[in-house]
Amino acid sequence: MRQIVQLLSFFAALLFITGNSSGQPVTSVKLTKEAGDNYIIRTDFNRYFDQCGVRGSVVIYDHSKQQWIVSDTIAVNARNLPASTFKIINLLIFLETKTIADENAIVKWPGATDTAKYGYRPDIYHDISIKSAFELSAGWAFIELAKKINRNVYRDYLVRCGYGNADVSFKEADFWNFGGLGISPVEQVKLLKNLYYEKLPFSKRNMNIVKKVMISEQNADGIIRSKTGWTMAGGINTGWWVGYLETKGGAYFFATQLLQDRKKNALIFPVAGKISPGLF
Repeated sequence: MRQIVQLLSFFAALLFITGNSSGQPVTSVKLTKEAGDNYIIRTDFNRYFDQCGVRGSVVIYDHSKQQWIVSDTIAVNARNLPASTFKIINLLIFLETKTIADENAIVKWPGATDTAKYGYRPDIYHDISIKSAFELSAGWAFIELAKKINRNVYRDYLVRCGYGNADVSFKEADFWNFGGLGISPVEQVKLLKNLYYEKLPFSKRNMNIVKKVMISEQNADGIIRSKTGWTMAGGINTGWWVGYLETKGGAYFFATQLLQDRKKNALIFPVAGKISPGLF
């Protein structure tokens, strides 16, 4: 796990710091889908994925420059399972449907969880607040709450939010980790932009609660609101880090995605000798 987090963090730092620095191959393409926006394609970033034996893509949106920086033009638009990044919209839906009152709502430990799918994590096997469940990525808590929401309600919110393909047909409660639901890195960033601007179909109160819960780092220079995710569905390790950085100079939205054939996963995600897809 440490290696994957380091790699995701590295890509975010690389994008924030280097941006359009000289000496890098940069292609600028003007697009008209969103007025004023332009795209910079940084194919040079792909070498870092290659060095780590994974496929991947990076998207960043610079609010002040109305500029998209992407590692490619294909993978950034390819949809894959959102894994635990779905906790962002899941929490919004829980709040809006009054499934929970606020981020301090306690989810009762059901007494068991599927350790074959989610690894063995005894430190989270207890009653837990939804805020802590988000921060620790305690998947079982979100699964328990998801069981209370009709799939048609889920689909309606996902369609209204433009959330990927909005496919919630997987029969088990954890349809964001397994099944047909898919979202692209570009769509992840668009969702985050709409959350930031409060343009999603949720109350301002609920969006502000989620923004607060998403804070992963904060200091005098800025705030990072983010969520990681990972699943092993379909024989593929799918890893995410999505979020946005707020500074005095503006806001930067990002989505980093890693994909790896599980036959080559010997070097990542070891947790007490077991694989833990819901770990982050």
